[in-house]
Amino acid sequence: MECRETAVSYLSWALIVGGVVYLWHQTRNHTEYGRYLKPAAGRCCSARLGWFLQEVPAFLLPLLLLLLTEEPEGSGHLTSRTLLLCTFMLHYIHRSFIYAFLTRGRPVPLLIVLYAAIFCSLNGFLQGHHLLHCIQFEDAWLTDARRAAGFLLFVTGFAINIHSDHILRNLRKPGEIVYKIPYGGMFEFVSGANFFGEIVEWCGYAVTVWSLPTFAFAFFTVCSIGPRAYQHHRDYQQRFEDYPRSRKALIPFIL
Repeated sequence: MECRETAVSYLSWALIVGGVVYLWHQTRNHTEYGRYLKPAAGRCCSARLGWFLQEVPAFLLPLLLLLLTEEPEGSGHLTSRTLLLCTFMLHYIHRSFIYAFLTRGRPVPLLIVLYAAIFCSLNGFLQGHHLLHCIQFEDAWLTDARRAAGFLLFVTGFAINIHSDHILRNLRKPGEIVYKIPYGGMFEFVSGANFFGEIVEWCGYAVTVWSLPTFAFAFFTVCSIGPRAYQHHRDYQQRFEDYPRSRKALIPFIL
């Protein structure tokens, strides 16, 4: 398949503009999910089904592109691209097939699931197509210091994200709906430890790949889940008089 440079450019800038718009929207309204779900939110599905349906396109579309891509004879470039794409897919394997079936979250509005599934489909195609058909790597990319640092950031963020989700999941026993203060891991420093981990993860991925689509995705991630960390932080402060005062919302010691 030839590189669709125009489509890649349009989708990347759509992520950037969409991130700005979504950030502006979240400064004025809560996204209706979890603790912010209103009684009249419309039809909902279980959290497990919702997470699976909305996240799995970002795994399936890159996988399909990968299976349909043939490596030219004598070229080793596809191997490096495959490794990077599999790194991207690893996040969504966890989100779709592990996190989705472990979560104890509240029902999710179908409209949010639909919007998220559309986003994951477009972003999955964008990242997969650009990696497999557009970007060029030098033979020594595996020893590049910047890519090594970016990959380390990705792994660190991925680990923080998974560990923080584990802490949140085990705060309540099955059937409980009360909210509790999370402790341990990055929650000792920020209220949105899971969001912090995911932001670090995708910023690391952007540094590793070093392309417009990956930086656009990292930017959209900051704009979409960064405000949620701040909203959670304020909610914790309002709910609990003994909430740790030294704990920040998203960035340790800063914000």
